[in-house]
Amino acid sequence: MPHRTPARSVRTKHRVFVVDDHPIVRQGIALLIDQEPDLEVCGEAEEAESGLAAIAASRPDVVVLDISLPGPDGIDFLKTLRATDPALPVLVLSMHDESVYAERAIRAGANGYIMKQEATENVLVALRRILRHEMYVSDRMASAMLRQLASGAGRTGQAPIERLSDRELEVFRLIGGGHGTRKIADELHLSVKTVESYQAHIKEKLALQSSRALVQRAIEWRLEEPAK
Repeated sequence: MPHRTPARSVRTKHRVFVVDDHPIVRQGIALLIDQEPDLEVCGEAEEAESGLAAIAASRPDVVVLDISLPGPDGIDFLKTLRATDPALPVLVLSMHDESVYAERAIRAGANGYIMKQEATENVLVALRRILRHEMYVSDRMASAMLRQLASGAGRTGQAPIERLSDRELEVFRLIGGGHGTRKIADELHLSVKTVESYQAHIKEKLALQSSRALVQRAIEWRLEEPAK
């Protein structure tokens, strides 16, 4: 009887979908992930609408998502994705300070948050952790969340920027990027009147007396953020 070589077991790779509006960033993430024996990039998108459609078609195991997207931002993307696929793991990989955005992203449905300034191996650690149905934030952010939980601090104890709603923060970020009211309305698919209402709420929450002061504060805040 001829000798039969045992069949080799094929290890299935976890499929990763990347949503980021910068082609160079997407390429870098793909190069990082595709070198790993257990991970592979199965698709990518640069904005929310095409991303949602492509994710539905490709059925990835995990999504890597940037917050800053043209049109609806990553927070809105998360909320929409969670309405259609509550269980799909999502890792937010962003330039934005985690002290402002990490908790928002997790409330919106993210399983983890990591800044683009982190070491590349931490991205892989984060991906594998959320694929095991665990959460991932930096040690610094985890300690801050635990301190807040232990002290019983609520939203009334937060810094003014953190009191902004998700949409207000999105408008504030666009103001800081030099966008006028009409351009913000077009980008977010809102009416000018609605954007003006958000601007009024932002001024009230940040104790700003004028639109000029709002623009100046928004620009200062954007300049304080880490570079992409």
